Amino acid sequence: MSSIHHPPSPPILYSFESPNELSEKLAAFIVKAQKEAVDKKGRFTVALSGGSLPKQLNKLIDNPAVKWEKWQVFFADERCVPLDHEDSNYNLCRKELFSKVPIPKQNIHPIDVSLLDDLEELADAYEKALISEFAQKDSARFPVFDLILLGIGPDGHTCSLFPEHPLLTEEDRWVAYIEDSPKPPPKRTTLTFPVLNHALRVVFVAAGEGKADVLSTIIDNPEAGLPASRVKPSHPGQVYWYVDNAASAKVNYQRSEFKL
Repeated sequence: MSSIHHPPSPPILYSFESPNELSEKLAAFIVKAQKEAVDKKGRFTVALSGGSLPKQLNKLIDNPAVKWEKWQVFFADERCVPLDHEDSNYNLCRKELFSKVPIPKQNIHPIDVSLLDDLEELADAYEKALISEFAQKDSARFPVFDLILLGIGPDGHTCSLFPEHPLLTEEDRWVAYIEDSPKPPPKRTTLTFPVLNHALRVVFVAAGEGKADVLSTIIDNPEAGLPASRVKPSHPGQVYWYVDNAASAKVNYQRSEFKL
């Protein structure tokens, strides 16, 4: 049986009137992805990032369709700080989301803070946590997340994958570390492009006019090579952009009519 090689699908861009509408439609999308994953394999694997993203997930709170006990939550990137530190993505997600919903503690997978002094060990331990969740069950070369939720920085970075950084060419590791992040704090762990590009769904979320210039470059000018432009999941994976009209004001790329 010959395997047909499909090129990555083009991004789907949804642009909404307001951040509130964006959050509502994003929640509906997440609930649908959860149902498909749970129906198929009894669990829903998600990677979250920090920044403004956790607050944009507020429509999942008090949402009866969310089956929190089925979620397995990892972090697309993390700052190498204690879990109660103000720079911690885990702490941000805890404050904005986990503390307000009935998700079992054991379903949330933070970094092992006992390894903060050895970033290589820390990244390896997080990779092992991913392997224990994915490898025996999905037996793929890389984990296949049901959903990865990402933000973008003004320089086009996503996760802790920064423009022109050597990590952009990493091809083997699932989790890498950096000690020289151009944005503080300097020490971080991050999922790598091979992991992002094996996901079933990657959703970038961006709101506000402050994102307009970089969004235009990422979407309209991918050959500029900004990190967010390099997220192109292999078939049948799909990249979605959930943005508001202020963020997409300078984007020429065709918007899609929202549908689930």
